This record gives sequence, structure tokens and C-alpha cells, in this order.
Amino acid sequence: MGFFSKLFGGKSKSPESQIEALVKKTLDGIIEKSKFDLTFYITSEKEAEGGAVLSIQFEGADEEMLKDKKGQMLDAFQLIIKRVVQHNYPEDKTNIMVDCGGYRDETANALIERAENLKQICIEQGKSVYYRALPPKERKVVHQYLAKDPRIKSRSLGDGLYKKIKIYPAKATGLASGNSEDAQQE
Repeated sequence: MGFFSKLFGGKSKSPESQIEALVKKTLDGIIEKSKFDLTFYITSEKEAEGGAVLSIQFEGADEEMLKDKKGQMLDAFQLIIKRVVQHNYPEDKTNIMVDCGGYRDETANALIERAENLKQICIEQGKSVYYRALPPKERKVVHQYLAKDPRIKSRSLGDGLYKKIKIYPAKATGLASGNSEDAQQE
């Protein structure tokens, strides 16, 4: 952008394309300086609330490095990109999602599978069961899945970043509680 364009305004791009260009430039710089053997693809989708979701998919020989240690490198890339976008476009509500070879879906499916097993134990035994301590984003996946079943409830327990999830039977509703109310009124 030239000097006069800055003063008088040149052709302005849409905010989405500017954000996408910023993300591309940032990722190109990181990959070049770190000498990763990776390529990436960026896709953008509009959300109903007015924001957008920018999805970044990595491919290449160093994919396994990104997935290693429970996806910490993917999380780091996602955090850096979010911060760069927030710094340059503080009013923008773009959500950034970074993935590599379907790693995020695999992780979510494993969490849901374990939650399903614990939910069945809770329902069959009528007792509380506990899910191991999880970070916030993984707890959210589990809570959202468990919220779909009205027979059970869940809540996080503990202090700090990693918390356990307590899965417990929901209180009796419907006929059982209705009959007890009828009995009390007679």
C-alpha cells in the first residue's frame, strides 16, 4: 500500500479477505522460520450470528509433530493465529479452528466414546461416576454430549484448569414425581 493510499484510502478489501491474508502471511512466516515441512489450506464460513469461522488444515511430512503430545502444537498454532487476528482486528469476531488430518474429530470421538461408557454405568447402577481431569475444551465436548440425555446430568469438579467431570442420574421426573405430589395433596 503506497503513501497516498494510506492517506486517502485505496481500494479496501473486505475484512474477511484481509484477515485471511494476515493469517496466510503469519503462517507462511512461522513455517519458513521454523523449517516445518507443512502446507496449509484456509477455508472461511459465515456464521448465523454475523461472525465467521476460519478453518486452517495442515498437511505435510511434519503432520505427526503437530498431533504429538495431545495436539499441543495445533493448540499453539491456533492460539498464535487468534492473538494475531485479535491484535490487528480487535472488533472482529472471527473464530479460528486449526486441525491436521482430522485430529480434532478423532479426539472428540474418543472423549464421547468414554463419556458414553460412563453414562451407561451411571444409568445402570444409579450412581455417580467420574471422568478423569480434563482441560476446558475437552470438558466442553463431554458436557455438550451428556446434556443431550435427560436421564443424567454432569458438572465439573475441582480447582484449576484441569477438572474432573461428575456424571450423575437426573432426579426422577414425570409420573414418579407427579404421583408423590398427588399423594401429598390428598
